[in-house]
Amino acid sequence: MTINADISRRSFLKVTALAGSGALFSFSLPALTEELGTLVGSGELNVYVRIASDGKITIYAPHPEMGQGVKTALPMIIAEEMGAKWEDVVVEQSDIDATRYGRQGAGGSTTIPRNFDLMRTVGASAREMLIGAASESMELPRDELKAEHSEVRHPSGKALSFGQLAALAVRQPVPDPSLLKFKDPEDYTILGTSVSGVDNLVITTGLAMFGIDTQVENMRYASYLKCPAIGGKAVSANLEDIKKLPGITDAFIIEGNGEINELMSGVAIVGTNTWAVFNARKHLRVTWDESSASKDNWDELVAKASEISTTSGQTQVVSKGDINSAFSDEQNQVLEAWYGYPFVAHLCLEPMNCTASFIAADAAEESTIEVWAPTQGPYRIPGVLAKLYNLPEDRIRVNQTRLGGGFGRRGSTEFVCEAVEISRRAGTPVKLTWTREDDMAHDYFRAGGFQKVRAALTPDGKLAAWDQHYIGVTRNGRPVSGSRFSGKEFPLLNLDNVRGMMTNMDIGTPCGPWRAPGSNTHAFVVQSFIHELAVAAGRDHLEFLLELMGEPRWFEPGNVRSLNTGRAAGVIRLAAERAGWGKAMPPGRGLGLAFYFSHAGHIAEVAEVSVTTDRQLTLHKVTVAVDIGPIINMSGATSQVQGSVIDGYSTMVGQKITMKQGRIQETNLDEYPVLRIAHAPEVDVHFIQSDNPPTGIGEPALPPLAPAVGNAIFAASGIRVRNMPLIDEGFRLKS
Repeated sequence: MTINADISRRSFLKVTALAGSGALFSFSLPALTEELGTLVGSGELNVYVRIASDGKITIYAPHPEMGQGVKTALPMIIAEEMGAKWEDVVVEQSDIDATRYGRQGAGGSTTIPRNFDLMRTVGASAREMLIGAASESMELPRDELKAEHSEVRHPSGKALSFGQLAALAVRQPVPDPSLLKFKDPEDYTILGTSVSGVDNLVITTGLAMFGIDTQVENMRYASYLKCPAIGGKAVSANLEDIKKLPGITDAFIIEGNGEINELMSGVAIVGTNTWAVFNARKHLRVTWDESSASKDNWDELVAKASEISTTSGQTQVVSKGDINSAFSDEQNQVLEAWYGYPFVAHLCLEPMNCTASFIAADAAEESTIEVWAPTQGPYRIPGVLAKLYNLPEDRIRVNQTRLGGGFGRRGSTEFVCEAVEISRRAGTPVKLTWTREDDMAHDYFRAGGFQKVRAALTPDGKLAAWDQHYIGVTRNGRPVSGSRFSGKEFPLLNLDNVRGMMTNMDIGTPCGPWRAPGSNTHAFVVQSFIHELAVAAGRDHLEFLLELMGEPRWFEPGNVRSLNTGRAAGVIRLAAERAGWGKAMPPGRGLGLAFYFSHAGHIAEVAEVSVTTDRQLTLHKVTVAVDIGPIINMSGATSQVQGSVIDGYSTMVGQKITMKQGRIQETNLDEYPVLRIAHAPEVDVHFIQSDNPPTGIGEPALPPLAPAVGNAIFAASGIRVRNMPLIDEGFRLKS
């Protein structure tokens, strides 16, 4: 159902009495105003609040939860505006239903900014209807009543609970959203506090909730082997031998449609349990056709990039002023550096998996599909499956499970398509579980790349010109996430004499979004090179970085999600102050500073490291200053910053994906090390609670980590880090 902007207030808020149990508030939030229309887009978004007669408030969370905390944060916003006690709230995952909720998904640190005003509207509408019910019941003026602590109260002491009022609230006029008044932040009792994740108990007690925990009636278990050389096709296999193995009920080749995000060719094994199908894989012998498979080699990419670096570049993305005059001025000091970073994997704790049931009908278009998937993009799945099987989308049901990590990896749909096709062929519901080796070999990797940067410094240590050549990758001629150079990154927009060039190398290896796409590598290059310039100029890095920010202003006036140099300077100063910038350090120990603007978040970090003469490294502490607007859940936000720091450090130290003849060489954790607890630093987090619109925090704290650590290594040892991972540069973590 499509609802237009002329929707009535009664349609905006549908309230249904529930026999003997209170009321269900169904808030329909289409594009009622230009502002909400911008946030929501076309269609409608529904958020449900159920108030039972016993006072229990159930809030349904519509977006995927993968550890970023939105299943807790979004209901907190509703509860705050309602005037509810958090102790009375129970949160449940909503159904996946585009007709009621519109686009349901998570990624890009956008769930909070896209939904903040919407959730406030939901809560404020419920509050006003409850107050109206209390006014009618107590025969008191509504402007003398206040909703707080799950009650509507009068100064005289009279009060009614939300549970007592729920049924009567059904009959109240629906408030006009444009006339609603939101709570003053000074009156918040929930927002800005530390609230435990609503799923913490079921996680720690091991109750089933992740995709991999799904159980359905008559379910079989499946494994799917694809060609080790990405893009290869299965020609033949010893299927009859596999079918004779214990616990195996079927085995077959799937031709696929050749779409990397849908259904690539492979061999499916179906059995009575996961162990049986994993064991059967060891006996599988497949003949592959690799004529159309990837032929990528990491060493060849490195060599090719080195050759490209001697050219001026393929595409000019930005040009301002006159860089040639600055570089040719003999009084100026010219510096040049070459930076590189590898492909990396997502390595979600929960491997890719999906449970699917394909129920065939005599009339093909009447077949039905149901999936249970740990996906970041449930809204994508019906359309993909409808196209694949020529079905109406209303024949496809998606059940959202919790995700055991996402980081951009679970926005794809191939593991869902594989499960559905195996279920169709096997004639039974199946749970497909990838092995860790599958997960490593068939990831959508963070794209590796290289950058050559030059700069000219005036005799008094001012930055006169900046020249940057970004050497990235495309796949089959198409841009890939995280390997793009817009020329709008800091400091290019902030300088008078700038040139930015880009050259792409085409590859066959799939790449995709990886926690803070693009920013996670660009920050390493830019913030490391700025430190190089400060050192060459003989200037304090903090002073030099603040000078580059200039006067406080928005980079894009009117766009509150653009870089604000005043906010940037604020976090830089705060991080430096809390870390003790400028304090005396013993030999072999140093501080490193970095700032980056990512996903509308302004983040500065100071790393404190020690380095021995044989390059044994210890990261003692990271001080982080954050400006992402008002904090919804202090506990959740702090955890995200801490996790970003750990993730960034783990990646920087030892993680690297290499290819040989299209085959991924790193197959498991023994070849792709993850940071251990003993090497985790102290992470000291400080938030600037600004009145700017809130943004997400799942990603922006990761990009500054690598340059901060690299700059600290230089301060401690004089060794300049221009390539990752650190183990390739001779570093190892001190035990």
